[in-house]
Amino acid sequence: MNELVKDFFESWGIPLFYIKLVLGMLLSFVITFISIPTIIKISRRKNLMDEPGVRSSHLRKIPNLGGIAIFFSLSVCASIFAFELFELYKFLFASLVILLYVGVMDDIVVMRAYKKLLAQIAVTALMVLGSDVRIRSFFGLLGIYELNYFISVIVSMFTFIILINAFNLIDGIDGLAGGYSVVCSLFFGISYFRLGEFNYPLVILSATIIGSVVAFLYYNLSNYRTNKIFMGDTGSMILGFLLAFTAICFIDTFVDKHLPNVPRYYLQAAPAVTIAILILPIVDTLHVIIIRLINKKSLFVADRNHIHHCLLDLGLTHRRSSVYIIGYYLFIVATAFCFRHIDVNILLLIVLALGFMGAYIPRFILKNRKKAY
Repeated sequence: MNELVKDFFESWGIPLFYIKLVLGMLLSFVITFISIPTIIKISRRKNLMDEPGVRSSHLRKIPNLGGIAIFFSLSVCASIFAFELFELYKFLFASLVILLYVGVMDDIVVMRAYKKLLAQIAVTALMVLGSDVRIRSFFGLLGIYELNYFISVIVSMFTFIILINAFNLIDGIDGLAGGYSVVCSLFFGISYFRLGEFNYPLVILSATIIGSVVAFLYYNLSNYRTNKIFMGDTGSMILGFLLAFTAICFIDTFVDKHLPNVPRYYLQAAPAVTIAILILPIVDTLHVIIIRLINKKSLFVADRNHIHHCLLDLGLTHRRSSVYIIGYYLFIVATAFCFRHIDVNILLLIVLALGFMGAYIPRFILKNRKKAY
């Protein structure tokens, strides 16, 4: 059947890939767009809302189950238009379902941190051990090249868990986590497209993420109280997981696995470029950890030291803060792509230096402003 459909469209001069790409993005947008109003209505009726707290950047109760709509659209569209991924990575869908369950439970009743961590370890084990989604080489980063299997498994699981939680931490203001996931998916999608048709299912996955999250952002950035919704832990964990998955697959693309009929590409700076694309959650998390260590505070006690908190304290709105943060880190990604052919260690130093500079600038301005008063 797939061959008949392919031949039909190609007889009109349209490759099937482009049809799947466009339909996948549009359908994911439509499913999310029409699902969210129902989720908002049920959330309000059952009082399934995010209560304002000390660290909250909102002043009223807001529905926080937008991640359900994102999961729904992604699971439907990816399994239809990028089904090859679920054949190649057999535990991908199971991992998404586990994260959905854990996320919804946490959004409704607030799970203990260790239970969430155990679920994340189970999910990453399924992907790394079951589906063999691993970082196999550092490409000379820190003088390290090929990793043995045990080290590769540990590093890959650690990467998954860190990115899932780091992405959750940047979901503190309207538009930031959603907007940044769109940007990351766009860069990964373009990169996969340039690497050839063997990676087309990952291009379609990136497109479905973009379509779904853009529809979510329509409601998340809404000024109307009755329309507004957050993605919650459900959405942030699923998006963080999928971005970690696409990031590890991107690095793995440049490893010679001696597979027949698969084009061979090599980019020594692949790890540094990947870190540049995901620089915001990485730097924001490290930045907060460093501040807590300097102030001799617990790493597990929440505070208002994230980049977006500093911008809000400077008087910026949610939208302006998100635009500033995403705009600055787009500059870092552009820099990484421009210098992607230099030594991987030098490029990583440049990326991290620019990343921490962007994290510190708002804090520096805020301190000087307080001194002036």
